[in-house]
Amino acid sequence: MYWFIFIGNSIILSKKGDKFSIPESDMPPTTLNPWEHVQILPDINGKKCRSYGLTTIPKEGMPPDTTTMELRASFKVLPRNLYNMAGKAAELHYWDLNNRFCGHCGGNMSWTGDICKTCDNCKRECWPQVTPATIVRIRKPQVKDDEGNVIETEKVLLVHARNFRRAEYYGLVAGFLETGETLEECVRREVREEVGLEITNLRYFGSQPWPYPCGVMIGFTADYLSGTIHLQQEELSRGGWFDRDHLPMLPDKLSIARMLIDDWIEKNDSQDIKPNGNNAV
Repeated sequence: MYWFIFIGNSIILSKKGDKFSIPESDMPPTTLNPWEHVQILPDINGKKCRSYGLTTIPKEGMPPDTTTMELRASFKVLPRNLYNMAGKAAELHYWDLNNRFCGHCGGNMSWTGDICKTCDNCKRECWPQVTPATIVRIRKPQVKDDEGNVIETEKVLLVHARNFRRAEYYGLVAGFLETGETLEECVRREVREEVGLEITNLRYFGSQPWPYPCGVMIGFTADYLSGTIHLQQEELSRGGWFDRDHLPMLPDKLSIARMLIDDWIEKNDSQDIKPNGNNAV
């Protein structure tokens, strides 16, 4: 049985040499306090999975041959299926910690299902909430003159958000979905607010769970339509158009931002545009 155990923002990993995994045992690898709930997770390849969170390092110390690591960092050392399950476990643990009492009457919330709690007093049920956010890769197609000569290479819009973990990274325009919005409306609004541009050819790319702490990123691609870059200073410190030969430092491989950028780097068959034209649809 796999045990996904959290201490704060870190997860306990088993370590043998330079190999990392999730601790395995028939029983919990650490002592449990009465208030620490064991969460049932889906099986992985027929192997049962359980999870719980600890307030502090156990009195008896860490289990043998284990170490702690931030969940985000574990992406680089864990097999993908174990990292994905660790993300799910982290989201459920976060939800558990923040839903100990009923938001309606203040009563105690008790587990009544694998992902469900019910108020002991008013019987109100609640389930984990996921926060959706959109992210978009904006492409400016190459420009050719009437003779077919390239006068401007294809570029992608990259920005540096003030909340990025590393100061040198550039990423993509992103933002949270607001009440009453469609995903497409969210993308267009965030682009207008953050960089002052209009886009066209908006298309769905893919999605990714983002357990930091409980989100899902929905990725899109789009083409530049009009406008001049005006950065939203409260959120962005730098931004601009970059071609494939002059890219800044990019996000880590775990993020859908990097997936979107890598997809653009690998594709070099873009539609051309003529000067003063656009690809509006």
